[in-house]
Amino acid sequence: MENQTTVTKFILRKLSSDPQTQIFLFSMFLVIYLITLGGNIVIMVVIRADSHLHTPMYFFLFHLSFVDICYSSVTVPNMLMNFLAEHKTISVNGCIIQMFFILLSIGAEIFILSAMAYDRYAAICDPLRYMERMSKGICVQLVSGAWTIGFFHALLNTVFTSKLHFCGPNQINHFSCELPPLLQRSCTDTLTNQVVLLTSVVVFGSSSFLLTLISYIYIISTILRIRSVEGRRKAFSTCSSHLIVVGLWYLTAFFQYTKPSSVSSVVLDEIFSIQYSILTPMLNPIVYSLKNKEVKIALGKTLGKLKFLKKC
Repeated sequence: MENQTTVTKFILRKLSSDPQTQIFLFSMFLVIYLITLGGNIVIMVVIRADSHLHTPMYFFLFHLSFVDICYSSVTVPNMLMNFLAEHKTISVNGCIIQMFFILLSIGAEIFILSAMAYDRYAAICDPLRYMERMSKGICVQLVSGAWTIGFFHALLNTVFTSKLHFCGPNQINHFSCELPPLLQRSCTDTLTNQVVLLTSVVVFGSSSFLLTLISYIYIISTILRIRSVEGRRKAFSTCSSHLIVVGLWYLTAFFQYTKPSSVSSVVLDEIFSIQYSILTPMLNPIVYSLKNKEVKIALGKTLGKLKFLKKC
């Protein structure tokens, strides 16, 4: 340890070494990021502007859009700068800070999705007590709880990571500072960090997944008991958007963590990471705007108001 030099900066992995490909990737990710920002901001503005959307379901959607903006903003701007920079470096402290906000965003998002699943359960399975179950106070508590759990998950792993010593090599095999690639660069033993990471992922991830799964088991069984086809279709349409978004999240996580070790590679891990950290935040507002009739109507009203103001 005495003869090893302490690392102060990390070199992030290039997605491509070809300059032309880097320009193409820069343009593509810039467009994706702008769509993510624009789409989620539009969703938030429409929900705030239209009084018909001041319901628990859209309260959670508002916060989901906010988390998606935060999540993509943690990684994409730095990635875009690295496409243009000759030296794709980030300080050790900057890397740990980025890792903290990645973990915070992930934790908050999965529990907000669980809260949305519970909201759909209350609306479909117990509609007479819906407003009692999903009062404004309860909704605020659920969102606050999601952020608190995400913060605790991020803080716990960040504290243990900050105690590690990095002495080289200083190249991270990833385009952002996610925890597993960061642990590989440590010169000190990372067993405690791996145990903390695995425990927090299993406890928080499985609890969020089980809450969502149980909610949908009750939802599906209730929908199947509805006699009319139109009634079943209408009930399912109220949760189809959320089901698609949840499916994108958990299917990606499932394939990433259950893939055989024989097909494990840095490239494959990056593809999965791009899916849930860059593509999913872009797709969420698209899914909710295309699949949700109320959002489309509210969006049309908001655009109509803007056109009227322009004419005035």
